[in-house]
Amino acid sequence: MSGFRLVRLVRTLSSEVYLIWDEARRLGQIDLHYADDSIHANLILEAELSEADQQQLYAQIDEDIVSSYLPSFEREEFILTVFRGEEVDSFNYPPTGEEPEPERE
Repeated sequence: MSGFRLVRLVRTLSSEVYLIWDEARRLGQIDLHYADDSIHANLILEAELSEADQQQLYAQIDEDIVSSYLPSFEREEFILTVFRGEEVDSFNYPPTGEEPEPERE
């Protein structure tokens, strides 16, 4: 695997969410939370990766995302927790294409 494509979905003052792709195949999602000099991340893998590919992904996340926020020499911790899972549903309010109901007085 030559590298992964990391696509940001959301960014706030203290967190980010990225989708992870290998060409057209979605591999997972990472949620990052920045807390002063520590970074906590939850990685959900939706596909099997070899140990070498997993290590490459962790390094790329650190290099491309985490170190741009706080380089390793300036942070105390980067804690990455990895889960294996699948998306089973998605919820959006109001549902796409529908207007919210007017407020009642």
